[in-house]
Amino acid sequence: MRTDQILTRLERVFARLDREPERPAHLQTPQMSRHRVVLLGSTLAFYLAIVVAVLTTSWLVRLDWQVMFFRPYEQWPQLHAFLDYLVVLGQRGPTAVMVAAWLGWRSWRQHTLRPLITLGVALLLLNVTVGSVKLGLGRLGPHYATEIGSAELFAGGDIFPSGHTANAVVTWGILAYLASTVVTRRVLSVVSAVVSLSVGATTVYLGTHWVSDVLLGWSAGLLILLALPWFEPLIARAEAYVFDLRELLRRRAETGRMPAPVVSALTPLLSAGGKWRLQPAAAAAGGESAATAPAHPAPAAHTPAPRPAPLLTARPHLIRSERTPATPAGSRRPAHGERAAARSTAARPVAGG
Repeated sequence: MRTDQILTRLERVFARLDREPERPAHLQTPQMSRHRVVLLGSTLAFYLAIVVAVLTTSWLVRLDWQVMFFRPYEQWPQLHAFLDYLVVLGQRGPTAVMVAAWLGWRSWRQHTLRPLITLGVALLLLNVTVGSVKLGLGRLGPHYATEIGSAELFAGGDIFPSGHTANAVVTWGILAYLASTVVTRRVLSVVSAVVSLSVGATTVYLGTHWVSDVLLGWSAGLLILLALPWFEPLIARAEAYVFDLRELLRRRAETGRMPAPVVSALTPLLSAGGKWRLQPAAAAAGGESAATAPAHPAPAAHTPAPRPAPLLTARPHLIRSERTPATPAGSRRPAHGERAAARSTAARPVAGG
């Protein structure tokens, strides 16, 4: 009889994750080094400078209007069809699905949830930071501008900073952040930079964003990537919490599948009065409590002496032809004379009949 446990799909996934990781031992989790801190501070200063420039309606706002009046989509109309598809690489839905599929395979290979949790943390930071600035400044896009030369702030818009650009920086840059080797990290860094720059420039070509929107989107996405090492302890705790929760659910499921324990097994005992009395198994085992113990212990039942085994004489084994026949030899029918007498007796009439 097979006793193999049938695992569900989720249990098989966690069983795979429980194995030893295949992640290279020499690759360490990114730390907040001095070089990274300097880059983070420089990017933050650039971010704040763009916000101040737009708030004060400086030369950057004038550049925005000049590019808008230039209308790049009318200057190079042959690129319009291709760039309409290229800008999809910055949309949050499609890019998140593609990157999550790749990182899910990485999690399966490396037996860890860190890639997927890191992506989730990065996207959460992106939505909180970029979304709050968008709603707080409320800038209108080029197609909805109402006053020439104005920054179009606090007008109910939601395009500053550019969400496409920031999302492209984060979703494609997270692949470089989680790369397994140094060479792969450098290659993916170049690829993510090209994709994010292309997406940002495409939004300006299509007239959906100002130049300052794209600049702020690039810096916003880069800030999230540079700050991710600070969230590594949180990512590790989240991974440990998921596995602990899995163990808790598994134990509850196993407890639910097990039969309910028997509180007391009832053992029939013969009492002194000749009636049957039911007693818990604990009392029968010697652990009888004062509540269940009888007032007068039942007398020990008389155990009859065992009968001696019959002595069997040894005899040689006989074959079938040598054995004594079980039935007498000859015919079982009576002799001819006896049959004739029996017939004559049956033929006589009965007296008084």
